[in-house]
Amino acid sequence: MLVAERYDKIISLVNERSSIRVSELSELCGVTEETIRRDLDRLEQQRKLRRSHGGAVSIKENQAETPYFEREVMHQEEKKQIAEAAVLLIEPRDRIALDASSTAWYMASILPDIPLTVLTNSIKVAMALSSKEKIEVISTGGILATRSLSYVGPMAERSLESYYVDKAFVSCKGVHAERGISESNELQAMVKHKMIRQAKQVYLLADASKIGIQAFTHVAAWEDVYEVITDSRILPEEADMLRSKSVRVTIA
Repeated sequence: MLVAERYDKIISLVNERSSIRVSELSELCGVTEETIRRDLDRLEQQRKLRRSHGGAVSIKENQAETPYFEREVMHQEEKKQIAEAAVLLIEPRDRIALDASSTAWYMASILPDIPLTVLTNSIKVAMALSSKEKIEVISTGGILATRSLSYVGPMAERSLESYYVDKAFVSCKGVHAERGISESNELQAMVKHKMIRQAKQVYLLADASKIGIQAFTHVAAWEDVYEVITDSRILPEEADMLRSKSVRVTIA
């Protein structure tokens, strides 16, 4: 059983029974109790369930978009490491797209002031780049999504259609073996999907807590992704799953 399949099974069992013990999950999934405990820790981080003494209990999943100030501090160090690795892939005179993720904002904050064109729907990214004189910033415009401080909707999507970029750097809510890349908010998912379609190469910025997660709205399939940049908490079998989809994997 793949890790992603095991995560799905655990979530299904927890929701079906309301609560379940580690020993039961170990038997049903055919893995050690230590592995199940790691799985439960990972799923609790993603608010898929809640840990209890000796097991887990079900919670109602919230599909609303997480406010930016919350995302900024979630797995902060891992996101900064991912951002540093991603910036090394950018060359002078590249045309790049940065989404409205907190990891993209970290990238923008540390980008050197070199000749670049940056296309973004993020207010935070645009502000971080505003003091860098050699970087041309193109903002999509559109409907302001206050929780993420970004532009979404038809105008943002049409604006993206006007450009082609060398590299797109996007994050997501979920990275699933079979279902690809997903997002919790439909409007954000549509903008990310359009950004991916306009890029020659797509780099997925996903800290390890997102691996094995299936969020509400589909963003892209694996054939659309060139490379995944993640952090050192990723399990070996999770990295192998990504490589099996013919994508490169960089561990920051």
